[in-house]
Amino acid sequence: MKRYETMFIIKPTLVEEEIKQKIDFYKDVITKNGGSIETCLDMGMRNLAYEIKKHKRGYYFVIYFTTKPESILELERLYRINEDILRFIVIKYESKKEQKQWQTLVDRANKKPEPKAKKLESSPEAKEPSPESSAEQAQ
Repeated sequence: MKRYETMFIIKPTLVEEEIKQKIDFYKDVITKNGGSIETCLDMGMRNLAYEIKKHKRGYYFVIYFTTKPESILELERLYRINEDILRFIVIKYESKKEQKQWQTLVDRANKKPEPKAKKLESSPEAKEPSPESSAEQAQ
């Protein structure tokens, strides 16, 4: 099983229920083709860098998943035939360095603290009171 990331932009004219249906549809496609979804990142409505099909805004959604390479063709085919998808991209992470980066992105999407952040919290410098708080206590 290979590691992938897909991001797609949905038309802004859809109501919230329709957007959720589209997202669930693509999640189901991934799982039905033998994949497993690691995490999702809902980026919401954003301005586009340039107009796409006369739209200036779009609803961004990212899915991090693992699956067999054969199922990517079906996923891309379904993106292409759906008129509500403005743009899509599927990125494959192959090398060990890329796979490590993929795991970092998944952890960030899950909001897990990175190992470097833990070291900073346990350092004695982080536990010192700030000058503002000590000034408040003196008054």
